[in-house]
Amino acid sequence: MSLHACAQIVEKADPERFRATMAAPVPARAVLFPLYAFNVEVSRAPWVTEEPMIAEMRLQWWRDALEEIGQGGPVRKHEVVDALVEVLDADAARCLDGLVAARRWDIYKEPFEDQAHFDEYINATSGHLIWTAARLLGEASESVCRDFAYGVGVANLFRAIPELEARGRKPLLVGTTGGVKKLAQSALRRLEAARAGRRDVSKPAAAALLSGFAARRVLQRAVTRPTDVADGALELTPFAQSRRLLSVSLRGWWV
Repeated sequence: MSLHACAQIVEKADPERFRATMAAPVPARAVLFPLYAFNVEVSRAPWVTEEPMIAEMRLQWWRDALEEIGQGGPVRKHEVVDALVEVLDADAARCLDGLVAARRWDIYKEPFEDQAHFDEYINATSGHLIWTAARLLGEASESVCRDFAYGVGVANLFRAIPELEARGRKPLLVGTTGGVKKLAQSALRRLEAARAGRRDVSKPAAAALLSGFAARRVLQRAVTRPTDVADGALELTPFAQSRRLLSVSLRGWWV
């Protein structure tokens, strides 16, 4: 029942990852749905209240839950936590703790300190999730998965820019068209590096990368039309999303 509850959470709050997971092999879904439901719960924790202290407490709750899982002792009851217990090992719990910690940036309105701080955030929020999923599913190169995840993370951030700015956040170090284009080009290079190393990701582990099926198209659009980022015009149409996911499912995550 906890796995079913996780699938419902993802379907409602993160339909893109839900479709990608349904395109994955059935055994992979038992790993992906709990991880993605966890990601939903953590990523929305900073936004459900205007009180920073309450948001901090919500994130700390998840850090405590991960610590309990990692220690292998009694674990608090929660439908997502129940499912995570079945799939996480101690290393995965520690890695995901870094994801939760990085989400503290979402609570406040200060900009990123520098490029290293920005990259750390993308590597934690996108990289830790994708790498954990891939490692739990099969053999995979961490560097390949993290290169891919960086591109996915930047693409997803670009798509969220209008809402983030409306909420008073400063998500980009350089918000000019030139800055957007440079960042998109850098993220595309990381995707290309992952593509070159695709043989180092086994077929079972590759199911974890299906969730980034839209990233390449989004980043390419940001390079050629960087003003689309601020305009919120990067979203693929439902038809384009379906066609892209079908292509990635049949041919491989690197296309």
